[in-house]
Amino acid sequence: MSKLTDIAPRDFSLHPPRIAPDYRSSLSRGPIHKPIGFATTMTEATGPTFGHDVLGPNDHDLLINHAVDGGSAIGPRIMVHGVLSDGDGRPVPNALIEVWQANAGGRYRHKKDAYLAPLDPNFGGCGRVITGEDGSYSFRTVQPGAYPWPNGGNDWRPAHIHFSVFGMAFSQRLITQMYFEGDPHIALCPIAQSIPDAAAIDRLTARLDMEATVPMDIRAFRFDIVLRGRGATLFENQLEGT
Repeated sequence: MSKLTDIAPRDFSLHPPRIAPDYRSSLSRGPIHKPIGFATTMTEATGPTFGHDVLGPNDHDLLINHAVDGGSAIGPRIMVHGVLSDGDGRPVPNALIEVWQANAGGRYRHKKDAYLAPLDPNFGGCGRVITGEDGSYSFRTVQPGAYPWPNGGNDWRPAHIHFSVFGMAFSQRLITQMYFEGDPHIALCPIAQSIPDAAAIDRLTARLDMEATVPMDIRAFRFDIVLRGRGATLFENQLEGT
């Protein structure tokens, strides 16, 4: 186990600025004052907690967890898997991971999503899974589509899946998103490109994993999540990476 002095220092130069001009909404929404810290109380540090019994049998399978009458979601079938670990490479077991995404056409099941792509009646776009003793997780879904957003004249978000990782209490929640290797929109997206370090963007990019792909059925992508350290995954709500 590492000593406190062995913890990798935080490198804030790897994280996006609070205000990125090309990401236009950050001009009005980005904080202009220094953050204020508040001490954590016992209530925040110890609860509420999550148990294995809160998961349904199909929560990890977005292909069918919203389907009706034996149907299945429409689109390229994929499996996403990986390992949740700390900065020293130790697995983090029994952690709740929630995911949500747009459908294969790039549309979310949300009343405020007005994109012209159709909704899929058999796809809800959300799921959850608990990591195993070895920190591993996996879920099935469809590969989400890119979609336009009102930032500039012709901006599109790369295909991505949102991840929420819970610790031992609700306040211990980290949020990030996963891109797919080879997507040309990553280099064009003002949100992704607000991250000033190419290696940090690369750590948000899942790799095609042909060894885990099921022939004639489903492609696999690998996305490992590191909670902190020099190789930490970038988390949107904790820009220091913890």
